[in-house]
Amino acid sequence: MEIKVLGPGCARCTQVEALVKEVIAEHGIDAAVEKVTDIMEIAGYGVMGTPAVVVDNEVKSVGKIPSKEEIKNWLAK
Repeated sequence: MEIKVLGPGCARCTQVEALVKEVIAEHGIDAAVEKVTDIMEIAGYGVMGTPAVVVDNEVKSVGKIPSKEEIKNWLAK
């Protein structure tokens, strides 16, 4: 599973990245987390607000800090 946290590096983006990593660790999920800060790459996902979370090339969240429960639901397969 490939997870991308999209954002320029703001505090909210960093918080979302930490939450995603916590959920992965807590639930033993096999996933790679990548932080994407390039504005053109972020725009390529059609995302106009950050932070955003992309799981396996599907945008799951834009412009908010998701709860750990939301993140867990996205990653449960």
